[in-house]
Amino acid sequence: MIPQIHKQGSNTLGLLYYLYGKGTHEEHVDPHLVASFDDMSPDPGRDATATKKDLGQLLDQPLHLLTADQRPDKHVWHCSVRAAPDDPILTDEQWADIARRIVAATGIDPRDGAGCRWAAVRHADDHIHIVATLVREDGRRPDHHRSGKRAQAEARLIEKELGLHQVAPGDGTAARRPTSAERHKAERQGRERTAREELRESVRRAVAGARGDEEFFDRLAAAGLLIRKRAAPSGDLLGYKVALPDDLNKDGEPVFYPGARLAPDLSLPRIRERWAGDVQDVPAVRREGASRTGPGSPASARRGTASAVWQAVLVVDHGEDGVAAAHIAAVGEVLDALAKTSAAHTRHELRDAATAFERASRSHVRAVRGHDRALRQAARDLVQGGPALGRGEDGATTAMAIDMLVFLITATAHWHARKGHAQQAEAAARAAEHLRAAYRAASAQPLGVLYQRGRRLSRPTLQRQTVLLREALPELAEQILAEPGWYALAATIAEAEAAGHDPAALLPDVAARRELGTADSISDVLVWRMRRTADLPADASQLPETSTAANRSATRRATTRPSAPGRRRSGEESPRQAR
Repeated sequence: MIPQIHKQGSNTLGLLYYLYGKGTHEEHVDPHLVASFDDMSPDPGRDATATKKDLGQLLDQPLHLLTADQRPDKHVWHCSVRAAPDDPILTDEQWADIARRIVAATGIDPRDGAGCRWAAVRHADDHIHIVATLVREDGRRPDHHRSGKRAQAEARLIEKELGLHQVAPGDGTAARRPTSAERHKAERQGRERTAREELRESVRRAVAGARGDEEFFDRLAAAGLLIRKRAAPSGDLLGYKVALPDDLNKDGEPVFYPGARLAPDLSLPRIRERWAGDVQDVPAVRREGASRTGPGSPASARRGTASAVWQAVLVVDHGEDGVAAAHIAAVGEVLDALAKTSAAHTRHELRDAATAFERASRSHVRAVRGHDRALRQAARDLVQGGPALGRGEDGATTAMAIDMLVFLITATAHWHARKGHAQQAEAAARAAEHLRAAYRAASAQPLGVLYQRGRRLSRPTLQRQTVLLREALPELAEQILAEPGWYALAATIAEAEAAGHDPAALLPDVAARRELGTADSISDVLVWRMRRTADLPADASQLPETSTAANRSATRRATTRPSAPGRRRSGEESPRQAR
């Protein structure tokens, strides 16, 4: 349940006309009063003899106790209270009780002493609006300081008592929500999101991997945003505002938003903290026609991202709080850069993951910048590498990077949960779900190729690899052998052997680097870890099938390697052979 205190107004009757009207898109259904300060107020929705003017005059009557110069300019208090989408539909009586509790908790109409006049209007199943006049019956002003936080605290109690969806308590680090006026404006203009939300995403993407003011503002301009800079008399840049070219006010002028009003960490001073510890370099621009797998390519950037993310998991798990917070903030840049540069079939889920994770990237633990250079460099490389294709090495390395990111985002959710950051932990968990969906889309083709290669391996080779797996990972082997991804892992083991690696040493190494309990498919995780560690191409579709000679060479290495006590030799039969 989310109570929201709206900006104070000066026109009680105007607000009542809106609440009792049809809404901007006929969304107001059966508007009526559910409660009021005396429970006897006229209801223009259900009483044909009552008018909105009658109700407005009744609410504003305490204003007449004051002289004209004593009356507040903004005397209309407005609070909406909305239930969660999965909550049951509450009765009018339940909403009436909720309204009374909210006005009492916020100081509008306390249970002891004089209160303000108010009315609660319901015009939809899932929410009510409370209107009050900010002058008490005795002519004094109410004590409604911090009414938003007080309403939130009461809402948490109501949720528990009524068994409703429990909203995680806020900590003041969230980005500002769009106002109802902004949402209605977006609906009228046919936008999926409000201008504030679009600008927040554009600024986040412009920040990702940027190294200074000039590059940041160049990216904003390239994204098509209007920019206003604020400078001191000395000429030093102090701040900025951005606007969408087609988001205009009633006078036909662009509506500008300062960075700090988009999100707490998007003010210019906070943005500058990100690159304060970076090593400045000359941007490496990939030449047209250059190799898509060499340095500076999208595939190379994704491999580098996977490595940086892998190291960040260890930091979030075991590092100091300030250093972990810096890595968590930087991974938001990686997600934004990946969403910006990935192919269409993964872009939507990656964008949703980045949007969800934005809430998890901030907390009251102040980030110690400079330790997050590897992740910020990864974000920079992704942006400079340019758009990735959906197939081939680009697509396969995208799957590899996303696979690693799932572990990092999961580790972030656990870190926030340990710190009691409920909203951030929930946001990270939502981001992880979007990443899993993006992974399934990105990995289907490259894992399908590996699966078919694994199915075509000779029976003796599969038997040998089954024994090898059981020897190297005895606690995980049976689960891996039961997964469809086993054949893709078998093909990867064969490629690693052909490339001169020892899978008996490689498998335990990559499995031990991070727990696997949160993995949907252990074999998938091991495939990507092995291919990255052994420097195998992420996309096997262009590789020749593993040769018979290479298989014989691998067989000789396996049979000449000393067997540990109690282990089968590679030629022995096993209970689960190539199924």
